Amino acid sequence: MRLLLVDDERRLARALQTGLSDEGYVVDVAYDGQSGLDAACAGGYDAIILDLMLPVLSGYQVVRRLRSAEIWTPVLMLTAKDGEYDEADALDEGADDYLTKPFSLVVLVARIRALLRRGSAPRPTVLRAGTVEVDPATRQVLRDGVEVEITAREFALLAYLTRNAGRVVSKAELYEHVWESHDAGRGLNVVEVYVGYLRRKLGREIVETVRGAGYRTPLATTPGAATGAGPGAG
Repeated sequence: MRLLLVDDERRLARALQTGLSDEGYVVDVAYDGQSGLDAACAGGYDAIILDLMLPVLSGYQVVRRLRSAEIWTPVLMLTAKDGEYDEADALDEGADDYLTKPFSLVVLVARIRALLRRGSAPRPTVLRAGTVEVDPATRQVLRDGVEVEITAREFALLAYLTRNAGRVVSKAELYEHVWESHDAGRGLNVVEVYVGYLRRKLGREIVETVRGAGYRTPLATTPGAATGAGPGAG
């Protein structure tokens, strides 16, 4: 598997290149956003590890231009910034995962394996699940073409579920991607609470409980499909 690592911290980049090479990956390194973008556009990579704060072009700009060019190579964003809005912005621009510094090589390799399992299927700008449309750029949610008002946290949860429509997502995975580390004392039950909020606003069928495994949102239905009438509704 061939990876592209884009990071201007040269000592860290060399250490990661060595560590990932020891894990069996072929790793190319770029030290600024423009060089990283050029290499990514040339193709041939199974995944891209991209720092957020880069010279010339930021990580945000790089991933935005890749997705605009319909290059869907999985992107794992690395950054020292750990705010929830930084993470949300990175995911909204088209990143697939987000890891804050400092981190262990073990965790990084696990995240890379997860990205490679998902592959590089196209990810449209507007996310869809069932009859729900989610626009990360405008933070607008439509149900059967009608706008639904939801909170920022509800939006983050819904966006992650719709990005993974059709796949069972565990409570632990949702908690990790939607809640910050300082919320750790709240426990996984908070996921159930917010799933309940989404169901009340969007319909129970939009978030299916898969017993013992987690939650799943349906794949997009055809426009104009009836709501609440499918299997599992209610």
